[in-house]
Amino acid sequence: MSRIDETLDFIPVRIAVLTVSDTRTMEDDKSGQTLVDRIAAAGHHLADRKIIRDERALIADQLRAWCADEGVDVVISTGGTGLTGRDVTVEAHRDVYEKEIDAFGTIFTIVSMQKIGTSAVQSRATAGVAQGTYLFALPGSPGACRDAWDEILGRQLDFRHRPCNFVEIMPRLDEHLRRK
Repeated sequence: MSRIDETLDFIPVRIAVLTVSDTRTMEDDKSGQTLVDRIAAAGHHLADRKIIRDERALIADQLRAWCADEGVDVVISTGGTGLTGRDVTVEAHRDVYEKEIDAFGTIFTIVSMQKIGTSAVQSRATAGVAQGTYLFALPGSPGACRDAWDEILGRQLDFRHRPCNFVEIMPRLDEHLRRK
């Protein structure tokens, strides 16, 4: 079973938060703020925060910019993962991924099922890796952001989490780029 190994030191990571919305502002971005609050409470560093319109190219460009930034280890986006015509966050993420973390969407659906029942089927939450940076796309509701952080990301982004976690393999995410 998973657990926190208190004998290990916590290692903070640098996380950027991207809200995808045509209407939200920093003042009323509850989902982005939910993530920012949890990132700080966990002891991680907020590397950057932005709001971008639901435009595939704009989203992908911002993801690529953060992946190229050595000051960003993780990007968490919120919004644009649904089924409507304007929901293009998942497609933008997949334009950037080198590898997809397939089980993330499955685990998110399991967590969501416990909270919202079969409505969880409408989410297309996804995750992947590009240029040594983790990318996570979450739905645009504060509840979904809370659930994803509390049940998955907060644990997987904690180096002390056992039996394994995302942080411990960070140094090797881009090893294929360093091979000669």
